[in-house]
Amino acid sequence: MQVIDWDLAVTTGTRLVRPGPQVSREEARQAVTELRTLSREAEGHVREFTKIHTETAPQPATIVDRPGWIRANVEGFRVVLEPLTERMGNSASPPPAIVTAVGSRITGVEVGAVLAFLASRVLGQYELFLPPDPTGQAAAGRLTLVAPNIVHAEREMGVDAHDFRLWVCLHEETHRVQFTGVTWLREYVRSQMTEFLLASDLDLPTLLERLRNAADTVADVVRGGEGNLIDAIQSPGQKEILDRLTAVMTLVEGHGDYVMDAVGPAVVPTVAEIRGKFAQRREGGSRVDRTVRRLLGIDLKMKQYAEGSAFVRTVVDQVGMDGFNKIWTSPETLPTSQEIADPHAWIARVVNTPALPA
Repeated sequence: MQVIDWDLAVTTGTRLVRPGPQVSREEARQAVTELRTLSREAEGHVREFTKIHTETAPQPATIVDRPGWIRANVEGFRVVLEPLTERMGNSASPPPAIVTAVGSRITGVEVGAVLAFLASRVLGQYELFLPPDPTGQAAAGRLTLVAPNIVHAEREMGVDAHDFRLWVCLHEETHRVQFTGVTWLREYVRSQMTEFLLASDLDLPTLLERLRNAADTVADVVRGGEGNLIDAIQSPGQKEILDRLTAVMTLVEGHGDYVMDAVGPAVVPTVAEIRGKFAQRREGGSRVDRTVRRLLGIDLKMKQYAEGSAFVRTVVDQVGMDGFNKIWTSPETLPTSQEIADPHAWIARVVNTPALPA
């Protein structure tokens, strides 16, 4: 059963996405070459600072344009949603074929439109979920940088291009180091996402209620409210799972922000100027842009950066990097949402807990 028409999502997204900034062929080639080089350089800085080591050999980032980012994310969505698709396909009372066909095309257009909006804003990401390789084995993660968006941002802010590109690479490479150096982390996030999806209520009356909640949320946000679609469509059983997912993603995003700013002064001469202008840029945009960001939960992601960075900074200041790195011991040593807001509670539970007597 196809819940989303993925081909239509790609077609819609690539048709709707805005064109990137005007650059010459030589400027584009230079930007791609430099980003690949800087991603390798940044990985060394990140590993040395974080003390997270891995056997994975350093790899240059994959550089894409906006349509390439859309295609890559559609591939990732298909992998993430596969358990839910299989469950619906094995249902004792699947919906009529015409309902599935029409519904998949509608959701395909919707997904494509969302990806078109995001594709002009994302600077880079570490892709956790990729299709299996030709041998059928699960593929490792991939670091992707969106060159047109990085060039557009550096021009819009009027910052040094080399410094800004390295600064972005420091953040994104931190994610690669996290998920390749902490061997259980990728599977933990994947299992939580699968559990979240399978906790969905699939009966028709419940789905209709979720859609009504979503419509009410859209109307509220347009009027200036603070809701988002994620909260509107989730079931009560999903809230606890989402809380765990939110905590771990706040940690990894905040860790990335902390590392880029901690390493930055030593290798990015204009880091203070870049951070100041980038913070202003995050808060800007038209009213429509801000409304869509709230609906999609992007503003919540910005909040994650700030809260997660504050948590990491407090813990490192109190117990050092070695003490902080106890966070990567197992899923049980990850902070809860309450501990993200109260770093000393995590320190008391994980770092300062006395060893059990022999």
